[in-house]
Amino acid sequence: MTATLSTEAALRDCYAQPAEMVQKKILSRLDRHAKAFIALSPMVMLATAGPDGADCSPRGDAPGFVRVEDDATLLLPDRRGNNLIDSLRNVTQQPSVGLLFLVPGINETLRVNGTAAIVTDAARLAPLAVQGQVPASALEIRVREVFFHCGKAMIRSELWNPEKHVPRGTFPTLGRVIADQIAGVDAEAADANLAEAYRTRLY
Repeated sequence: MTATLSTEAALRDCYAQPAEMVQKKILSRLDRHAKAFIALSPMVMLATAGPDGADCSPRGDAPGFVRVEDDATLLLPDRRGNNLIDSLRNVTQQPSVGLLFLVPGINETLRVNGTAAIVTDAARLAPLAVQGQVPASALEIRVREVFFHCGKAMIRSELWNPEKHVPRGTFPTLGRVIADQIAGVDAEAADANLAEAYRTRLY
């Protein structure tokens, strides 16, 4: 039988203590470097947790789409998606969230952990509009801790190396995948609908 760890103490025994610098780099507020990184970032991964467990969802738009309101507050617009609203439903039950900001070409990432609330106030949502479309809501995230994460994972994965990009034909289209998963769905029609959504319904 495979042994599993069930206590923090047992887990710590498997690892060395983090270096002093690693512990000290964790801040409680956004400094100028964190703000600058967020302004460059077109993609953030949003982690939430609810009654059914944990969830992680990508959020992307033009660089700086996540608005820095002050040293301790971020505003993350909820752009049009599939309307499952998994992340938002989780926040109504458990407000703790984690964010992982990425900037193409930079191996380091920025991690922000905090507490989220769902905002629908028109005055706060209006500045988040794109192409005349105001998001239905946004997450107001109160920062608890923020720190830069080293680039080892990116270096190992070579995520930003164009020579490692997978040719599109290597994996089936989403329409084909859905058709294989759901009886009665036409793959070509599903792909056509997705293409139209990507073209006209991003916002």
